[in-house]
Amino acid sequence: MKKRGRIVAFFLVIAILAGVIGTTFSNLISKVNLGLDLQGGFEVLYEVEPVEDGQEISNSLMEGTVQTLNDRVNRLGISEAVINIEGEDRIRVQLAGIENQAEAREILSTSAQLSFRDVDDEEYLDGSDIVEGSAKQDYNPNTNAPIVTLKLKDADKFGEVTQEISQMADNRLVIWMDYQEGEDSFAAEAEKEEPKFISAPAVSQTINSSDVMIEGNFTVESAQQMADIINSGSLPVHMNEIFSTSVGAQFGEQALNQTVFAGIIGISLIILYLCAFYRFSGIIASINLAVYVFLVVLIFELLNGVLTLPGIAALILGVGMAVDANVITFERMKEELRVGKSVKAAFQSANKSSFVTILDANLTTLIAAGVLFVFGTSSVKGFATMLIISILISFLTSVFGTRALLALWIQSGFLKKRKGWLGVNKKQIKDITEGEESDPAFFGKHVNFVKHRKKFFAVTTILVIIGAVSIGIFKINPGVDFTSGTRIEVVADQSLTEEEVESEFETLGYEISSVNLSGENNEIGVVRFDTVLDEGEEHSLKQHFEEVYGHEPGVSVVSPIVGQELVKNAVYAVAIASLFIVAYIAVRFEIFFGVTAVIALLHDVFFMLVAFSITQIEFDITIVAAILTIIGYSLNNTLVIFDRIRENIRHEKRVKSFKKLAEIINKSIIQSFTRTMNTSITTIIAVVAFLVLGASSIWAFAFALLVGLLAGTYTSLFLASQLWLVWRGRTVKDKPVDFRKKEKVDGPQV
Repeated sequence: MKKRGRIVAFFLVIAILAGVIGTTFSNLISKVNLGLDLQGGFEVLYEVEPVEDGQEISNSLMEGTVQTLNDRVNRLGISEAVINIEGEDRIRVQLAGIENQAEAREILSTSAQLSFRDVDDEEYLDGSDIVEGSAKQDYNPNTNAPIVTLKLKDADKFGEVTQEISQMADNRLVIWMDYQEGEDSFAAEAEKEEPKFISAPAVSQTINSSDVMIEGNFTVESAQQMADIINSGSLPVHMNEIFSTSVGAQFGEQALNQTVFAGIIGISLIILYLCAFYRFSGIIASINLAVYVFLVVLIFELLNGVLTLPGIAALILGVGMAVDANVITFERMKEELRVGKSVKAAFQSANKSSFVTILDANLTTLIAAGVLFVFGTSSVKGFATMLIISILISFLTSVFGTRALLALWIQSGFLKKRKGWLGVNKKQIKDITEGEESDPAFFGKHVNFVKHRKKFFAVTTILVIIGAVSIGIFKINPGVDFTSGTRIEVVADQSLTEEEVESEFETLGYEISSVNLSGENNEIGVVRFDTVLDEGEEHSLKQHFEEVYGHEPGVSVVSPIVGQELVKNAVYAVAIASLFIVAYIAVRFEIFFGVTAVIALLHDVFFMLVAFSITQIEFDITIVAAILTIIGYSLNNTLVIFDRIRENIRHEKRVKSFKKLAEIINKSIIQSFTRTMNTSITTIIAVVAFLVLGASSIWAFAFALLVGLLAGTYTSLFLASQLWLVWRGRTVKDKPVDFRKKEKVDGPQV
């Protein structure tokens, strides 16, 4: 009865999970904040400069600026704005789902330093003389033209100012917004068709009133915008735009639908693969994958995170990590079952032996994700956040969730005589009294991978030389993130040609550097040129292409300083991640393993760069995220094999020859082969789904992951462990090595 109760408990738990997820997931998804690339909008990075000479850019000044910007954004009716201080003098603003980007940009960047001057540019009144919140859009009672009205704090002071100006030869009161000493003057601006000052009404008599009427070439919208800017208060600094990117709403929605569809297909294929390969265990793992996705989205929403395309990719990549933890345990359990252990004993032994392996593998990936979070910006930081959450949740659901559910069935005794349900063929099961097979078979055959290590080294060396030549000749095609200039993503409903897109830009007077077509029918044209557009040029360009193709193009503008910092931060990120990883592996394993693992991950990163060099696919900041992800993922695979090597060596206690060490390495590779391939295949399934079905804006990211996964699988199976053998084996050749102790005994220890 007690055993039957465990099965009832299992179905009860499943019913509760299904009820909670089924009734809340849809509502939860609707609450998640979507990034620019998923709903349209724009992002701007400003460099802050003092308004006055000698002014210091302090923390309080930056915080005050952000507060004013938030107030301005609220007046636009945007509830999900993200405004962050970066470094000592930068502010990043992200506004998703906004329709009038030009208006929002104007409201954000205008310092709103209102001043009243004479024609000789002498200041009489400034923003501090205005009653807060008094500005409003109104109409001229005589002409019915839109105007802006406001109230002054001191009517007498205004009377004195107007009296003095009325007696001047040129009696105009010039109203300025953001007048800059040394750059602006009434004399110069008055000759222009569109002067920088707002208006310059003539003052013929003293005006003893606190009510001020500002006239100009206003429309109703621009007058309201001016009133909003004045009411939001002046910024204590000047804001210089050094980076911007924008995504049309329709393109963002299309990208979201494509990426979500690709994710659903990818996860579905992974579940089918798990169920086919691990049978009942695969079903349990699939249930926990659903729990994993739910918990990741829940925590991400509670943290008020902003979900981007790379963020969705990180979630799906976390599926690979979750699958890996399950696969490690399932493979261990199958090994124990094959040597004749009972289901219960095999389950307990597999859980014990796999826990440390899973912990080590997840922690190294977590290190890479943490470094990415520290050095990343914008969507890359969002990707890192999602990856960190995914790793932590996948560890909990896979290690504890899967084991808890599977334990209910094993403790019930239902699987006692059903070992086939756990993916083990009856013909493979030995008598436990025969002991474990010393040299495990590879698909029924005894294969010696280590014997062919020189061939692997030779092939790798040749590929490295070819890759180095390729990078030397073709270089890397850097995206606008790493250079300076503008990147335009033109979207049409019909197929485009390079000549057609180039012709459209020529009509606007732009000489493009490159144009690449993408999409199922070449309906997307990605154009780059070295010119850094200002706000007006960007607005005109968007209007032109929206009129021609019916879609607003995505635009990214980067100044040289941003590109230089991105390169520097990317190098720092890889270097620091490598140092942390070596340190961690040195503590958990030994320094030999740590250095070998870093050599292996640099090998994988190198071939990702080679792939981008050969294909000339644009290399942007999201590829850096892919590289750091692969660093963690490659280490994941490598450490699982290293862990098996360490375990098998400890069983031997004392290794007396290089030959014996080589046998241990070969045995470890064969034992880990199925686990490595299954983990790689399931993750590759998800990545290929993104590559084939996902949005074009994530294609390069998915391509980088695919190359890294393939390189990492090869490295972990055939390169890393054998490099360690050659290096570590030298100590064994000289003297036998005792691996039972942590201290040194006749040489370095494992």
